[in-house]
Amino acid sequence: MIQLYVLSILCNALAGYVLFSFKEDDFENTPISLNNPTFHLALGILSLVTGVLKILSPIPSSIDAARGVLIIGDLIPAAAGIIAGLALIFGLYRQGSSFGTGKLDQLGMNLLAFRKPIALGLFIAALSHFILGELILL
Repeated sequence: MIQLYVLSILCNALAGYVLFSFKEDDFENTPISLNNPTFHLALGILSLVTGVLKILSPIPSSIDAARGVLIIGDLIPAAAGIIAGLALIFGLYRQGSSFGTGKLDQLGMNLLAFRKPIALGLFIAALSHFILGELILL
């Protein structure tokens, strides 16, 4: 579906920007802001759902159909969307949580420790998926 293709590019690019520029104590209470916690939650959920849906319904290309490989072109942007969604959601979870010693909290801390490299990877995934389209990693 071409809608998932466009949504994946937008979500990955926007999540990359938010993860790269956001500081943990930087939340604003204005309704229209990239540092609004509601926006982070909505973008995290949308990125996660888009990543899962892109894995389930890849865009077939003529090159992939000839080879019989239908998922390799969408695997990198889908995985990037899932990681972006988890990083954004865990960032909100860590912000609102006063305790944290469990496995879920450790996963969130590990994702947030690599926030800047994840953001750069999201930019690269979005840009390469936009420019190369169906030729990524063939």
